[in-house]
Amino acid sequence: MDLKEIENGVNPDIHWYYQTKKVPLFRYIEKLYKLERQKFNIIDLGAGSGFFSQELCKNYAQFINNSCLVDIGYTDKEIILSRHTTSQKTKEIPSNISHSLVIMMDVLEHVENDLDLLINIKRASSGKNYFFITVPAFRSLWSSHDVYLGHHRRYEIADLQRLLANADFNITNIYYIYGGIYPLVWLLRKFKTSDTSDMKPAHPLVNFLLTAINAFEMNFRKYNWFFGVTCVVEGFILNELKHNTMSK
Repeated sequence: MDLKEIENGVNPDIHWYYQTKKVPLFRYIEKLYKLERQKFNIIDLGAGSGFFSQELCKNYAQFINNSCLVDIGYTDKEIILSRHTTSQKTKEIPSNISHSLVIMMDVLEHVENDLDLLINIKRASSGKNYFFITVPAFRSLWSSHDVYLGHHRRYEIADLQRLLANADFNITNIYYIYGGIYPLVWLLRKFKTSDTSDMKPAHPLVNFLLTAINAFEMNFRKYNWFFGVTCVVEGFILNELKHNTMSK
């Protein structure tokens, strides 16, 4: 979660955006556990407040060994205090990623060279690991909201397919979410004048309605290859060379 949005007063424990955005992540780890029948390590890159990995650990503790929160914004004190816990914080990508689900929730758009980041993850990966990535979608939605949050770009499905192929990441599912509110967001962005994030606390009734609408839409998310506010990619990283070398 972007810490600038917390500064705007957003509470992810109740806000419609975060409460519905975690749904496809939850469904994904359920699917992976049924497939692998093993516990996963969670690598939360660009973790910020750690909301999504914390939600995974809270709701799916039986599927998870531990979590590693990676963010260059963490202080040395935060890192020291997290040692010897199941949710350790660090500023660097772990040197050996194995039996893991790597999550990048709205991270790639903040990185000047997104391909280099993915290649570094690939190099640190041993055996088969899984990933779950979300990014802001469609250049047509670019506004001062993106500038304020420090985004370098927005993505479409074709962009992500090329990027992940170049990094040798394997895609199993790719789709858009928040398609139902896309027209409204497009209009709001076109008339936006303030240099702030659009993510703000919502009136309880509005928050309830948006939660209900978007939660319902998530049931059909994998069929939406057309438009949305966010693009989601699920897949796996296979580093056979490193796996074989370690096995010898």
